[in-house]
Amino acid sequence: MSSAIILGSTGSIGTQALEVAQTLRVEVEALSAGYNEALLLEQIHTYKPQKVFLPQPSKAFLRNLPSKVALFTGTQGLEEMLEACTSNIALNALSGFAGLKPTLTILKQGKTLALANKESLVVAGWLLDTQGMIPIDSEHFGLWSLLQQRNIAEVQTLYLSASGGALRDLSPEQIPHQSLEKVLKHPNWNMGTYITINTANMLNKLFEVLEARWLFGTKAIDAYIERTSSVHALVRFKDQSLHAQLAAPNMKLSIAHALAPTLACKQASIVPLDLAHLSLTFEPIDPRKYPLWTLKDALLDNPKLGVVLNASAEVATKAFIEGKIAFGQIATIIKKNLECFASLSKQLHDLEDIYALDAHLRTSIII
Repeated sequence: MSSAIILGSTGSIGTQALEVAQTLRVEVEALSAGYNEALLLEQIHTYKPQKVFLPQPSKAFLRNLPSKVALFTGTQGLEEMLEACTSNIALNALSGFAGLKPTLTILKQGKTLALANKESLVVAGWLLDTQGMIPIDSEHFGLWSLLQQRNIAEVQTLYLSASGGALRDLSPEQIPHQSLEKVLKHPNWNMGTYITINTANMLNKLFEVLEARWLFGTKAIDAYIERTSSVHALVRFKDQSLHAQLAAPNMKLSIAHALAPTLACKQASIVPLDLAHLSLTFEPIDPRKYPLWTLKDALLDNPKLGVVLNASAEVATKAFIEGKIAFGQIATIIKKNLECFASLSKQLHDLEDIYALDAHLRTSIII
């Protein structure tokens, strides 16, 4: 029986990964979570991992933790747990810049990395060996599937799909003033707060553009809004044939292929799309509704700007969640800081530079 490590097990992708692992009979060697102790305890009792990481466990958690489970804690605990694991597959579904260090540890160990942490590639894609990765984002898995046995030289354009987010039917004038509650009402997906906000202003798609840039080695990347989230990706080849990857609007297909590729086609229990009731329309991304989309080409030309993009995004989105700024100000803040700190991104040479710039930005970003 194969086994896997799942980081970020209490989030949307992590919970789906556990369901898929159970269906495919993949043993779960280790789990990590942030602060959702109640759900983590449920997962421990259901999936019976040997090892668990929690940054600061409460006394109640410690009382309820089964004695056979090895607990790792503290600032170095996650890396220590990874070092102690023997599984060949690790799924990184952590959120934010914090996911970079585990990505580096997993790749250094020579494990297969099932990557759902966008920020790893956004901030450090130029330093990471993508050959050891299987993308979990449905869009990138779709592209990966379509490009099997094909040469990137045959490709004219890679297309990502976008749902448009919770505010897609509002006018450009209405969007900047929407409340957190309305921004979080995603029409298709059940995701975490941060990523749901990022879908409403197309920030998430900018991250995915940079992911695709490093995963597939091309700048010929674009996106369209496809409202059902059934078309995950498309590739236009130079012979002008257009190939699309369609699947149910969840992450289970990509997770299944990452955790157990030989079993995924036989036992994944993926709900099939009903083609008879599927109506597809592709819409261009309107920069009046999504002003951040105008940054796409600049980011593709200078992808090291991803460090500034990510730090600005995390700071601005946190300020919106806390009620300190309006939704529309997220885009304004990100644009302003990309202009202000663009020169610093050109001085990046290694991982130490990335960590230093990220730390500097978080104390210098202009709100």
